[in-house]
Amino acid sequence: MTISETAPASRGALWTGRVLSGLIVLFMIFDGVIKLPPLDVVTQTMAQLGWPADAGTARLLGVIGLVSTALYVLPRTSVLGAILLTAYMGGAISTHVRIGNPLFSHTLFGVYLAVILWGGLYLRDARVRALIPFSR
Repeated sequence: MTISETAPASRGALWTGRVLSGLIVLFMIFDGVIKLPPLDVVTQTMAQLGWPADAGTARLLGVIGLVSTALYVLPRTSVLGAILLTAYMGGAISTHVRIGNPLFSHTLFGVYLAVILWGGLYLRDARVRALIPFSR
């Protein structure tokens, strides 16, 4: 089955995908923007997580998150953006595993975000549905 043979998403599925993707985009914009100044709460939290508590590291992470989010928003690069954001969330997951944070509230939070991210993309992008066909 080629991408052109993939049935278009229903109107409801398309809008559900847009809403899910929008939630991820809003969260990632917030996450990236607070790391740019960076706020004291950001550097203090980074230190608690075992990251260097310097402004440069926080800014770098913020820029990586924002660039990946921008790629996710653009239709031509949305799959690349989703892959990069998944990697970014994987880093957060490994940080929480390393310091022994609670599983369901902290450690798996990146997994929850990734499921929403890919679910939104799946519902709004025929290319992803062609790559990951669910049989009926």
